[in-house]
Amino acid sequence: MNQSVTIELRQWIVEQAAAGFSREAVMASMVASGWQTSVAFKALEATWKEPVPTQPALAVRSAGATALRRLPDLDLSLSPRQIDAGDRMVDVIASLSQPRVVVLGNLLSAEECDALIESARPQLARSLTVATKTGGEELNPDRTSNGMFFARGQTPEVARIEARIARLLNWPVENGEGFQVLHYRPGAEYKPHYDYFDPDEPGTPTILKRGGQRLATLVMYLSEPARGGGTTFPDAGLEVAPVRGNAVFFSYDRPHPSTRTLHGGAPVIEGDKWVATKWLREREFV
Repeated sequence: MNQSVTIELRQWIVEQAAAGFSREAVMASMVASGWQTSVAFKALEATWKEPVPTQPALAVRSAGATALRRLPDLDLSLSPRQIDAGDRMVDVIASLSQPRVVVLGNLLSAEECDALIESARPQLARSLTVATKTGGEELNPDRTSNGMFFARGQTPEVARIEARIARLLNWPVENGEGFQVLHYRPGAEYKPHYDYFDPDEPGTPTILKRGGQRLATLVMYLSEPARGGGTTFPDAGLEVAPVRGNAVFFSYDRPHPSTRTLHGGAPVIEGDKWVATKWLREREFV
């Protein structure tokens, strides 16, 4: 069916915004009513004049109804240069609203970066990816790093950083997966991919039993390669440089490419890259 952005549709969007509905809720309502995601997104981009909420809601359908859930996010409503994360002031370097991406500085100290690397080093093995067809894990030629997982709170450094992240992103510690530490040598990369679990894959229901859908990702840089190794967002034309102690946060309010959260780890050209990744779930991760 050929759909187009009509005057009536734009007026309806204006009315929903005036009524206090979030951008995400309006998007979900349009898709549920039969609008193509690409058309709905185009209509919102052309019509929506209100700022995206600093605590955006995740629109999900449950038992025929639409419920709203908050997403992990930072409070940038007053355009702060720094945010108090409890035990540390974290710098806000840059942010995008669509896709939702925030670049952070000074999230980790040099000592914390070193501690994570040294604790992870003895446990490194070839990185696996989630096998969405089975719900298990598998080797993936698109991912050529070595890595390991920490359990939540496994070391004092991990527990301290997890508490900091929970305060920064307004999301419970227990709703996060354990840190995954990754080591990329020259030539290693992770080709562009999405972090959410594809609802059309047969293994996804098994994966979701452990804590629901992934909603957001935080990539923390533990070292600085001399060249290469940036985090790329092809749909946004953005590349974040891997600066030690810095991080990039991004969220996705639905498991769909329209979130524009396609991202990858560019090949390391010179030096070594170490990162720690934190994925945040809908509910407690077990």
